[in-house]
Formats: sequence, structure tokens, C-alpha cells
Amino acid sequence: MLDHLKANNRAWAQRMIAADAGFFRRLEGQQAPEYLWIGCSDSRVPANEIVDLDPGELFVHRNVANLAPPQDANYLSVLQFAVDVLAVKHVLVVGHYGCGGISAAIDGKRRGLVDHWLHPIRETFRDHRAALEAIPDRRARLDRLCELNVIRQVRNVASDVFVQDAWARGQDLCVHGWVYSLHDGLVTDLDVTVSRPDEIERLG
Repeated sequence: MLDHLKANNRAWAQRMIAADAGFFRRLEGQQAPEYLWIGCSDSRVPANEIVDLDPGELFVHRNVANLAPPQDANYLSVLQFAVDVLAVKHVLVVGHYGCGGISAAIDGKRRGLVDHWLHPIRETFRDHRAALEAIPDRRARLDRLCELNVIRQVRNVASDVFVQDAWARGQDLCVHGWVYSLHDGLVTDLDVTVSRPDEIERLG
């Protein structure tokens, strides 16, 4: 079963060794990424490839609609490990235009458990309802909600006790908000970077 994936794996490993004979030995030795990527599970948004980083250079957490909810133990475990153990310097919250989770959150259809997961997006929609409904084009409206969701998650990350404690002890750490475009493969920096506690309030 899945023989084509196993063959792909062997071919990939051979290519990596051909390009750099010591690649896997170095990976085996330690993990020391400078970046934590919090992104969407969407199969079209491969974290390492988008920023052209090798295995070992990017610590990755992905879920539907790139949420960073303060009650989610999975996300919090990743964040704590990245900040406290790996001492990453940058946390990248990365949404993407055309996100199915964003549209599913507000289209009124019932899908089961994922509806609970997407609730924070509905809250963001309600908080910005007037401005969003003033955008006549549906796609543009969803794109803006995608951006607002990223900004909210940046605020969640920056407000978390693990990040706050890191700043209190002088650790160099920035939280960034990006959006990736499926259309052209480019990321847009939303210019909401937070590098110290007093910058959180400007996110609204």
C-alpha cells in the first residue's frame, strides 16, 4: 500500500544526500530552528516550501484556519516547547487567502465538531461585522476576514503567558502576522509584528 509514497521518500532522501552528504547526520544531531510557524492544515500551504527552508529550520504547528486558541492544549504545548526549549526568535502566524475554514465559519452550514473549532472566527466576524459587510465583493470580504483572523491569533500568541514570560526574562522573540496567496505563492506581511508586551494593544 502507498508504494508510490514510499518510492517518493526514497528518491527524496537520495536527492538530499546527493546535494549534501551530511544532511541527515546534522538533522539527527539537534533541532535548532529560529522560527515557529502556526499555519493552516490546508494541503496547498506547505510551510517549509513557502519560505524555502530545509527540514530542521522551521518548527511547525498546523490546524484548520491557523488558530491559536488559549484553551487548546495541542497549540499551547507546541508554543511552550518552541519558546522555552527551542528558544525560537520568531513566531509566524500565517493564514492564507481562499481558506476553507474562514468561509465555513460564516456560511451558516453545519458541519459538526469543526463548527466549534471555528467559533473564534465567527466572533471576529461579529466584532468587525459593519466593516466586513461594507465590502461588496464576497471574495474580498473573506480575504479581509482572513487577515483579521490572523491579527487576532497574533494577539492570542503575544498575550500568552509563555510568550509574556519569555519577554520578562529578556528573550528575543517576535510574533508576526502573514497571509499567503494561493494565486501567486507570495506572502504578505500584515505589519502587526509584536516584540514586547506594550505593543499588543495596538492590534485592537
